[in-house]
Amino acid sequence: MYTLPALDYDYDAFGTYISKDIMELHHSKHHQTYVDKLNAALEQAPELQSKKLEELLRNVDSLPENVRTAIRNHGGGHYNHSLFWKFMSPDGGVEPKGALADALNSKYGDFQGFMDAFSTAATGVFGSGWAWLQPDMSIVTTPNQDSPLNSGAPEPLLGLDVWEHAYYLDYTYKRPDYIKAWWHVVNWHEAQRRFEQQP
Repeated sequence: MYTLPALDYDYDAFGTYISKDIMELHHSKHHQTYVDKLNAALEQAPELQSKKLEELLRNVDSLPENVRTAIRNHGGGHYNHSLFWKFMSPDGGVEPKGALADALNSKYGDFQGFMDAFSTAATGVFGSGWAWLQPDMSIVTTPNQDSPLNSGAPEPLLGLDVWEHAYYLDYTYKRPDYIKAWWHVVNWHEAQRRFEQQP
């Protein structure tokens, strides 16, 4: 059964960019709920309990109908958030280096060009969802708690939660302000590691 992952930092690690209150609510309440409901769904389908979550999400359309939606939504929520916490760091915000920086510059002209394209995509997500940077340097968005895995794509290098629960306490309806603040905490070391460890 799945458990809520511990964070590598304290809830107040991001200062004014992302408040302690919203980090605690987001991690201990929202993410915990995804974990609880995913486990409840898997209790109804014991044959799935030995499978990795990534496998379930890649093959969600073939899952038993009685648990398919719950695993897609709550399994996706657990997967996405488990990544999201790693995509941020108190030491974040510095530009990427090395091969990842070269790849971004090649695709978008320079780092600012990438940031602008990613921010535009994240701002444009209708309702709730995510924006992702993929290993081929493409930027994709997904609705709700879907991820690139649902369409058979590789695991992302970076992702941003643009559900209102991720920012409403701090930024109310001003999603662009939240995105602008998020750039100050992006863990580019993690993105670089994931890029360099691709098969």
